[in-house]
Amino acid sequence: MATVASSVVGPVEQSIREKLSTSFAPTVLNIRNDSAKHSHHAPMRAQATPSGETHFYVEIVSTQAFEGKTTLQRHRLVHSILRDELDAGLHSLSLSTKTEQEANVAHQPS
Repeated sequence: MATVASSVVGPVEQSIREKLSTSFAPTVLNIRNDSAKHSHHAPMRAQATPSGETHFYVEIVSTQAFEGKTTLQRHRLVHSILRDELDAGLHSLSLSTKTEQEANVAHQPS
C-alpha cells in the first residue's frame, strides 16, 4: 500500500524550516515529513508529538555554516538548533548537510 505525502505543513515541520532558515541561511532547504511511514509502530504512537510529526529527512546546503566542518560537526549543529523539537518527540532526523561545492559535485554527471 503506497503512502501519499501530505501537502499540509505541520507545526514541527514549520518550526524546523524557520529555525534552519534563520540559523544557516541555506541556499537549499528540503524537508520531507516521513512520519506517516512510521505511524503504525507502537513506540511512535506512544512518543508522537501532538501533531504526529516524528520522522523527517532534511537536505540543507549552506557553505556559510558548513565550510570546514566534518559531517559529525554539521549534524551536531543541526541537532543543537532543533533540541526543543527532539526533546518534544521528534524521533528521527535524517540529514544531508553540504556546502555549495559539495552539492554541485554531487549533481554533476559522471
